[in-house]
Amino acid sequence: MINRLTSILLLCLAAVVSVQAGTLAQFRTIYGDIEVELFDTQKPVTVQNFIRYVESGRYQNTFFHRCLPNFVIQGGGFVVNTPTSTALFQSAFGVPAFSPITNEFGIGPLLSNTYGTIAMAKTSDPNSATSQFFFNTSNNAVALDNITNSGGFTVFGRVVRGTNVLNGFNTRALGAGVVDMRWWYDGTQFGNLFKELPVNYAGLTHPRFIDLIYVDISLLSVQVSLTNNNARAIAWNSISGKTNVVEYTVAFPPVWQSLVQTNGNGSRLSVIDAVADPSRFYRVRVDY
Repeated sequence: MINRLTSILLLCLAAVVSVQAGTLAQFRTIYGDIEVELFDTQKPVTVQNFIRYVESGRYQNTFFHRCLPNFVIQGGGFVVNTPTSTALFQSAFGVPAFSPITNEFGIGPLLSNTYGTIAMAKTSDPNSATSQFFFNTSNNAVALDNITNSGGFTVFGRVVRGTNVLNGFNTRALGAGVVDMRWWYDGTQFGNLFKELPVNYAGLTHPRFIDLIYVDISLLSVQVSLTNNNARAIAWNSISGKTNVVEYTVAFPPVWQSLVQTNGNGSRLSVIDAVADPSRFYRVRVDY
C-alpha cells in the first residue's frame, strides 16, 4: 500500500460545468474521527454504491449497531429520528436501500479483510450488499476472504487515520460497552439485529437514544467549476491538521505540478486557477 492518500479528480475542463469525485471518507464519532481511503479504481461498483448512500443523505442519524470485539464494528443499516432524545431507545428504521450490488470480491485485485479495512456486509447471497458496511478490527482474512462464505466480502477502503478509534471497540464486552437487546426486540421486525449493540456506557440496562454511537459520514468532495473569466475554481472538503495539495497535469501519463498547498482546517476550501487552460486536469492530495 502507498503511504499517502490521494483524492483524485480527473477532469477534462473543455466542457466542464460541475463535476465531483471523492476518494476520502470521514466517519466522525464521539470517540474521534476515522478517515478512510476508498478504492474507487479497484472496486468501482462498491465505492460508487457507498458514495451514493452518503450523498443521498440516507446515512443521516445512522449509528453503529453491531460490535464484535477483535472482529468487526458494523453500521450503515439503521437510522433514528431522535438522536438527541433522552428517551429509551425503542425504535429504529432501516436505511432505505438501493438495489443490491454485484459482489466485487473476485473482480479486480484481491483486497483482503485485514485489520483497518472497510468492507460491505451482506447475506448468504454474494450479490446482496446494499447499505451496511463494517470495519475489520482484526485480521479476518481467513474467515472473510473465503469464497465459500457468501462469495467473500468486498473490501473497498482502508483506514488511514483513526485506528485508535477502532482499537477502542476491541476493549468492549457484553455489559462493558455492548448491550444484548434481544430481550426487547424479540418478536419484532428487528429480531436479533441488536444483540451486540455498542453503547456509550458500561452496563446492561436499556440504552437511551443518546447512548447510541452515532457516526456522521462525509466525503472529500472535489468540485471544479468555471468562473466568469474562464478561470477554474477548485473546491473540496479539507482535512484538518494535514497539508492539502491542489495539483494539476496537462498530460497523461500524468506529471503532477503543485498549484497551491494549504493547511486543512476541516471546512470546505477553494482556490482559483487563473490560467485558462482547458487541458488541465486537477486533483487534491492529502499526505499521511
